[in-house]
Amino acid sequence: MKKFDALTPIGIVIGFILIAFAVITSGGVEGFASFLHLPSILIVFGGVFAALLINFPLKDIKHMFMVMGQAFRQEETDLEGLIQRFVKLSEKARREGLLSLEAGLYEEKDEFLKKGILLAVDGIEQEMLVDIMNAEIIALEERHRKGRSLLEKAGEYAPAWGMIGTLIGLVLMLKNLNDPTSLGPDMAVALITTLYGSLLANLVFLPMASKLELKTENEVFYRQIIIEGVVGVQTGQNPKILQEKLTAFLSTEERKASGKLGSSEAIEA
Repeated sequence: MKKFDALTPIGIVIGFILIAFAVITSGGVEGFASFLHLPSILIVFGGVFAALLINFPLKDIKHMFMVMGQAFRQEETDLEGLIQRFVKLSEKARREGLLSLEAGLYEEKDEFLKKGILLAVDGIEQEMLVDIMNAEIIALEERHRKGRSLLEKAGEYAPAWGMIGTLIGLVLMLKNLNDPTSLGPDMAVALITTLYGSLLANLVFLPMASKLELKTENEVFYRQIIIEGVVGVQTGQNPKILQEKLTAFLSTEERKASGKLGSSEAIEA
């Protein structure tokens, strides 16, 4: 189940608040007007969009906002609950046979777990089952990588286009050297484009890309537990042994909370 991830907008808002605080403490509220420059905004956003059009097919760019939206959602995972489900599946499979598991899968919401159990019920060999499920993980990682690369490239292009805007401003400034009073304001305008590019890259695009990468790693980790659980159920492992095996995926804090912390780990904790 996915829920709203408040940390992403909170981080972005905090970043802008800190910048606003720096502006206010240095130049007052009126200083904000000096940081608003429409041509600079158009250069950065337009330049990034143009570079992405060259780099990616249009169908991928259309999904960019959907990809960014994933940074505002958080997948709730209950690893302890998942382990307990496999323990119950293992007990039922040992007691009634693998075929008995199929009846309880119609309401299963996790398609990956459902597919793994169905493969086991169909009598697919363990090695082939693991290969099929690992292929699903590889495809997942590739899909996520393609979506994430949009943000990573945008994060690379934004500072560069900010610098291009600054160079344009400097050229225009040098044409007015005969008016010394305009040098300061013109230089400020030229540097604003670099500010926009750096801000966009380091507060929006790159942090979002890193967050999506972490989400992918967590999802892959969750699915690896499912593979181990399915193999344990398929091979008829003792439920207690399967539970101990899957508990190895839990962190020390999670094991402590579930009461599965070993003696040596308890001493370290």
